[in-house]
Amino acid sequence: MSTTQAGRERTTLSMLASEAGVSMSTVSKVLNGHADVAPATRQRVELLLDEHEYRRRGSAATGSTLVELVFSDLSNPWGTEVMAGVQEVAHQEGMSVVLSPSSARHEPSPGWLPGMLRRRPAGVLLVSTEPAEQITERLASRSIPFAVIDPAGELAPGIAAVGSTNWAGGLAATRHLIELGHTRIAAVSGHAHQLCSWARLDGFRSAMGSAGLPVREDWVHMGDFLPSGGRRAAESLLDDDDDRPTAIFAGNDMQALGIIEVARERGLRVPEDLSLVGYDDTQVAMWARPRLTTVHQPIRRMAAEATRIVLRLAAGEAVERQRLELATHLVVRDSTARPRA
Repeated sequence: MSTTQAGRERTTLSMLASEAGVSMSTVSKVLNGHADVAPATRQRVELLLDEHEYRRRGSAATGSTLVELVFSDLSNPWGTEVMAGVQEVAHQEGMSVVLSPSSARHEPSPGWLPGMLRRRPAGVLLVSTEPAEQITERLASRSIPFAVIDPAGELAPGIAAVGSTNWAGGLAATRHLIELGHTRIAAVSGHAHQLCSWARLDGFRSAMGSAGLPVREDWVHMGDFLPSGGRRAAESLLDDDDDRPTAIFAGNDMQALGIIEVARERGLRVPEDLSLVGYDDTQVAMWARPRLTTVHQPIRRMAAEATRIVLRLAAGEAVERQRLELATHLVVRDSTARPRA
């Protein structure tokens, strides 16, 4: 940093300290996430940092060997793939991964920001979230690069993100069932607050519409991306032997497991009585019996690409493509077949 640049930064911090009525060291503590600042003082300084659009010059964590992954649940196969993708790239770059929990709605926990600032990671990866403006502003003001893996919603311009072609995946899954001869097709999507759930469902609707098949709204369910969500939907869909679907497009592989369980409880065989397509192509798809026909989502590669973007930004490199959407494709296995005559 040149003498002129350093002088500008000192002047800016001095002005902020004066306006907030605190010392320069207090402003510095707030910038670095130190705990020994009164909540009211911290809030006053943060508001001024936002108001003046203060941006720390250069990297906030030069020389850091940490990458921070903010995620709600690593206990399922989807999360395991995310972690593997991040670790793969981090290991190649001589970095370590710090895992921070997020809330049930995939937002960072309330105390996450100060702790993250104290750890001073080289970059942050947020999973399946639509980060609040406050979070993005805080990260930007500290010059901490970040990216979103599998965004939950529409992101503001300039935010790096890596997702996949969810609409195309829903389309491919449903077309496969239609090509087998199914006309009575239900769909069980994921969380209503996640964009990927609606995109997959839109793909389902597009495939049905282009084939001239009606979509029965009572056969369209939102779930939770867990076996419990599949169970709840299947208990409704499969309750009437005289009026039930012959095929179901599940929002992910985990929900497909719940659907298979209910089908067996009702004496239905997969795929002889009920065809089923999952989504994600995690290890669950191979473990299931029958093995799941599913849509392959490149989860590990999504996480790896997002990590590469963040580390390049942390190194001060220009990254032309900060928004990536990776292709999905159908993997046909044993859980789908032609409907019985």
